[in-house]
Amino acid sequence: MSGERRSKRKAAEVSTTCTVLVTGGRGLVGKGIEAVIKRQNPQDENWVFLGTKDGDLRDREATRAIFEKHKPTYVIHLAALVGGLFRNMKYKVEFWRDNVAINDNVLQFSKEYGVKKVVSCLSTCIFPDKTSYPIDETMIHNGPPHTSNEGYAYAKRMIDVINRAYNSQYGCQFTSVVPTNIFGPHDNFNVDDGHVLPGLMHKCLTAKKNGGEFYIWGSGTPLRQFIYSEDLGELMIWVMRSYEAVEPIILSVPEEAEVSIKDAAMSLVEGMGFEGPVKFDSTKADGQYKKTASNAKLMSLYPDFKFTPFREAVHKTCKWFEENYEIARK
Repeated sequence: MSGERRSKRKAAEVSTTCTVLVTGGRGLVGKGIEAVIKRQNPQDENWVFLGTKDGDLRDREATRAIFEKHKPTYVIHLAALVGGLFRNMKYKVEFWRDNVAINDNVLQFSKEYGVKKVVSCLSTCIFPDKTSYPIDETMIHNGPPHTSNEGYAYAKRMIDVINRAYNSQYGCQFTSVVPTNIFGPHDNFNVDDGHVLPGLMHKCLTAKKNGGEFYIWGSGTPLRQFIYSEDLGELMIWVMRSYEAVEPIILSVPEEAEVSIKDAAMSLVEGMGFEGPVKFDSTKADGQYKKTASNAKLMSLYPDFKFTPFREAVHKTCKWFEENYEIARK
C-alpha cells in the first residue's frame, strides 16, 4: 500500500471515531462504565475519563479548555459535589452553587461544541419527600425534596429543566438518568460518609480482621433497590447510544428485586467470609422504610437487559474491597 493510500485510510479511520467524554469519570459510576467499555472494546469510540486533576468544572474557562482539548462527540456527565447527610445539611449553599456551576458549564459548552448527546446523572433524592410509590419519571417535580439535602436535590432537578430548555431552543439532545442505590468496586467504603452497602462491607471486614462482632445499625427491615455499578455503566452506555428522549429515565432493578437491609447484610457476610456473630442495633434509627422506584420505562425500551444477581454482585464487590483495601476509598 502506498504512503498516500495509508494516509487517506488513517484519516478516514480518525474521522469515523467519536470521542466520549465522561466527567467525574474516576468515581464509582465512571469505573463501572470503564469496565464495560474494556469488555466491549468498541473500535469507533475514544473514551476519555476525566478526574478532578483534569480541570475544575466550576470554572468556565477551565471547562472551555477541556472541551477545546477533547472536542467530544458525546458527554456522559457524572461530575458533582456530593456528600453525606451531615455535609448536605451544613453546606446547602455550596451544594447548590457548585453543582449549578458545574452543570451550567458542561451543558453550555456541550451546546457550543456541537455535542450530539449529553447524558447527565441525577439521583433519587431529587424526588418529592412526600410521595406515593413506586416513584416514576413523571413525579420528579411534584413537590419539594427533603429539606436536609435541598441544595443538592434542587441543583440536580434543574438539569432536567435546562435539558428541556436546550432542546426547545436549540434542538440539543440533552437527557438524564436516575439510578437507584449504586454499589460496586471503587465505591467509597467510609463507614461514616459512605452509602449503606460499602459502609457495612468495611465494618464487616474490620470485624473479620479483628475477630469481633459485626454490628448493623437499625432493625434491618428497610427495603432498598441496589444496582451494581457495572450494570449501571452498561445501561448508561445504552442510553448514550440508543435512548432518544429528553425526559429522564430511571435506571433500576425491578420493584420485586428490592432487598431488606438484613438480607443485604447477610449476603455481604457470606461474600466477606465472616464467621463471627452478627447483631442488629435496633436502638438506632432505620431511616425511610422504602424508596421504591419503577423501572417499567427502562424495561419497555430494553426488555432484554439482564441485571447481575444481587448476591453475585455483592460477592464480587466484597472480593474487590478485600483485595484492594490499601488503595480503596475509606
